Amino acid sequence: MRYIYSFGIKCYAIGVRLASLFNPKARQMLTGWKRTFGRLAVAPVGKGKTAWFHASSLGEFEQARPVLEEFRKRHPEYRICVTFFSPSGFEVRKNYPNADFVCYLPMDTRSNAIRFVNLLRPSVAFFAKYDFWFNYLEQLRSRNVPTYIFSSIFRPNQYFFKWYGKWFLQQLGNCFTHIFVQNEESLELLQSHGLEHVSIAGDTRFDRVHTIALEAQQNDKVEQFLSWHPDNAVLLAGSSWEPDETHLLHYLQHRGEHLSLIIAPHVISDHHLDWIEKDLLKGIPCVRYTRMNEADTQARVLLINNMGMLSSLYRYADVAYIGGGFGVGIHNILEAVTFGKPVVFGPNYHKFKEAVDIIAQQGGSSFDTYPQLETYLDNLFDNTEAYSKASERCITYMNNHLGATEQILAVTEKDLPKY
Repeated sequence: MRYIYSFGIKCYAIGVRLASLFNPKARQMLTGWKRTFGRLAVAPVGKGKTAWFHASSLGEFEQARPVLEEFRKRHPEYRICVTFFSPSGFEVRKNYPNADFVCYLPMDTRSNAIRFVNLLRPSVAFFAKYDFWFNYLEQLRSRNVPTYIFSSIFRPNQYFFKWYGKWFLQQLGNCFTHIFVQNEESLELLQSHGLEHVSIAGDTRFDRVHTIALEAQQNDKVEQFLSWHPDNAVLLAGSSWEPDETHLLHYLQHRGEHLSLIIAPHVISDHHLDWIEKDLLKGIPCVRYTRMNEADTQARVLLINNMGMLSSLYRYADVAYIGGGFGVGIHNILEAVTFGKPVVFGPNYHKFKEAVDIIAQQGGSSFDTYPQLETYLDNLFDNTEAYSKASERCITYMNNHLGATEQILAVTEKDLPKY
């Protein structure tokens, strides 16, 4: 199976090279791979104590951040290397200040893994959530480097538990010093297959979004927008797509002048923003965030056309609409829930444990049709008791899931090299 795996990796690498001829992201990835070894050879890591943190993409990096940043506080003697597989992570975080070196992780061939680990010489390695690169893991194991994966979820339908997955499961057991999972189901599944070095630590994203909420700064432009209609209810839509935005328009029309709507679309191209302003809203007063100085104070819709702001803006909402539920799946609900904001989203949420949980806790709801959305939002905006209960349940849910970072470091620090 090792040879089949390595052959598959080489085929994937060839596919990326072919795709790079016409796909910008594939081209970025290929260029990043080519540059990694040259950059790593002169990087400030690999000399003395080095901690390696790997995240597939930006979402996994946000899960890694609480562990990385707390590790850095406790162990300033370590240099930290962060690697990404996806351009969506590297291009956004390539200048991340809490890392001494950030790079792409070259494709998981045996020769790449040997070369990379020889140059980096990590003292400890952390992987976030799902990225299992078995040649790299084997090189870490052969050098007795303590290696961990955290915030993982395992399901019976994953390849580890298929008839062909025995070798992958053995690698999982042999290469990780400890596996930190999010839930009881994952723990029981791994233990039923003979893996004992497993424990439940929860999801580090809770710690991350809690920190974001504590550090959130006021936003003068958003506060200016809200001051134009101070008595209005505020609905904030995060990472919305066209189907979401169509539902939002219907609700805006339903509530009339008593609702202020903030939309942070997933796509912030001028083409999409023009569609919202001209074709969707059709004359409803609207302003883009970057044009606030030119604004008509009658505007009831604010379009956020800057990246990186959304997580701190949920503080201004009464209710948060989370986009993506009419596509492949919803975006992050925890950024809103941590502020105690009830959430609502479309029907494609079942792969996200926190969304299933928040519905069960009655801190949020899903909908299939517009009338369901209208009923849910009206009840929150018009019924003070219902809103307060939903908000309190969001806060309780968050508080009950904090602490994953501390649990992970309590275990991993025992295995750090004593030199």
